[in-house]
Amino acid sequence: MKKIMHKVNVFVSFLLISIFSSQCFAQSSVSQDRNSNFQYLKKLNSVFDFIQQNYVDEVDPKVLYEGAMKGLLEAFDDPYTSYLDESIQRDLADTTEGHFGGVGLMISKAFESKPEKPAYVEVSSAIEDTPGAKAGIMSGDYIVEIDGEPTAPMTMQDVLKHLRGKVGTPVTLTILRGKTLRFSVELVRDLIEVPTCKYAMIGKTGYVRLIQFTPDTALRLQDAIDYFKQNNFENMILDLRDNGGGLITSAINVADKFIDEGVIVSTKGRLPYQNSSYSASKEKTTINNIPLVVLINKGSASASEIVSGALKDYHLAYLVGVRSYGKGSVQQVIPLGQNEEIKLTIARYYSPSDTNIDKIGIPPDLEVPFETLSEDNEKAYVSLVESNKIADYVDAHEKMTEADIAAFASELKKDYNLDERIIRRLIRMRVNRYNSNVVYDLDFDIQLNAALDLLKNTKDFNELVTSAKTLKELQEEAKLAEESESESENENAASTENKE
Repeated sequence: MKKIMHKVNVFVSFLLISIFSSQCFAQSSVSQDRNSNFQYLKKLNSVFDFIQQNYVDEVDPKVLYEGAMKGLLEAFDDPYTSYLDESIQRDLADTTEGHFGGVGLMISKAFESKPEKPAYVEVSSAIEDTPGAKAGIMSGDYIVEIDGEPTAPMTMQDVLKHLRGKVGTPVTLTILRGKTLRFSVELVRDLIEVPTCKYAMIGKTGYVRLIQFTPDTALRLQDAIDYFKQNNFENMILDLRDNGGGLITSAINVADKFIDEGVIVSTKGRLPYQNSSYSASKEKTTINNIPLVVLINKGSASASEIVSGALKDYHLAYLVGVRSYGKGSVQQVIPLGQNEEIKLTIARYYSPSDTNIDKIGIPPDLEVPFETLSEDNEKAYVSLVESNKIADYVDAHEKMTEADIAAFASELKKDYNLDERIIRRLIRMRVNRYNSNVVYDLDFDIQLNAALDLLKNTKDFNELVTSAKTLKELQEEAKLAEESESESENENAASTENKE
């Protein structure tokens, strides 16, 4: 046992030395006394030893070690800091390399499940052209069951094991949307290849949707821009909805297409080496003086927020949609050897106006939310989805046209209390489930239509964009409003006390 504990101590010491230089130790100085640190480590060693010697069954020291590491890195309540064992690393590698059998959902999960707030699996975004996206699963949805098993008590590793599997095999998810809309969908696992970019002309508007920020995203965006120029585009829409992020370098290269000079993003941490600043260069700028709208929603996170925040701060784009997710932190993966790593939040990133949006998000300049369903509409939606009427009909009628879709929606409307536009959307998703060439849906997408109307009908678009507030101005305005509300509440409370 002493040998085991000696190895653990040596390993911990080696880890700390490999992560931080002696200079960093001196500069981080000293929020905690070294003696206190030593006392905590002694207690951990004692508990480790006591369990090994006294637990009713023999305990594998690896199990204790991995449990301690997970607990240590989950103590901050930071969903982006975690311990990565070999199986989780393999899952992450699959995602990065883009070839695995799954359903195509980017997900997150709270560490602790409480009766008032179960730790369901939250969908950050559905990857374009995957089973999850084609089934209509949306950012903000919660997966409450997988094949009948509740997700609240599952670990993230358990969730991934349930969602991934052999291509062609089915998995049934129970989805919670909003507070009460609950329905089940059966997905067939497919080979997930993470796409990057889709684009098309809509009249004289160049429309490009960035799906994820990968090493190739800036190159594919340039392909889109070249295509728009060949077609004499007059304005442009950059769609970052449900783009959960990716590489910070990719976000910088994308923003650099529009920004000719100045800081794109900066990072700030506790230690000097974590502080960086990334600036634009004129040589990389390929879009100038073109009216630009950026679409965002609650699935727009991280790298998407770097791009949209920078374009907003420089008054180069007008943001349309709903508030973004709010991930403004930077993680570093640190190898520990022997097929294990830790992922640690080491800094926060800041927009050009020196603003961090972590847990706040970016508000749009023009808010365009999708309507919420009434209780009766929700029941009708669940009933229609779970009836399989759409799937059965579409599968029996291949190559349905828009006229066919409209006619079938009109028939379904007689039995289901739903807007026909929503019914057409459900039918169209089934029709297009094997068609990766669908770039946009003007019939359903009210946010895209709002962006097109804005570009078409605004007399002086430059003035509109220039008058929009930066992220810093918005946060300062919100802070003043909060302080004013607090003062008003205190005055009302004091007035009530005086009357009594």
